[in-house]
Amino acid sequence: MSQHETALRVDRSEQAVSFWIQVTPRARKARIGGLHGDALRVTVSAPPVEGKANAACVAAIAQALGVKPALVHIDPASRGRRKRVRVEGAPEALCAFLHTLADTRGVR
Repeated sequence: MSQHETALRVDRSEQAVSFWIQVTPRARKARIGGLHGDALRVTVSAPPVEGKANAACVAAIAQALGVKPALVHIDPASRGRRKRVRVEGAPEALCAFLHTLADTRGVR
């Protein structure tokens, strides 16, 4: 891999991107960055009950990518810590942001 490539796999469509995240609920600090295998690492302080951790993930991803939370969707069939996420927007810009996040240790 070159210096700018990551193991994060981002699938693109005309108006969106899809990728995997690995969620760590009940963390001390909410952060996004780095990889867990081929998934973007997302830590949230919310507990994994009644959709609270999923809602926190949506908010954190939206903030990190600079999009509205309504444009971030977690696959409802995703259970456990590994989840499939779809973000609507300009695919090229979103891919660039995602690969930057994957290369970092985490941003708040």
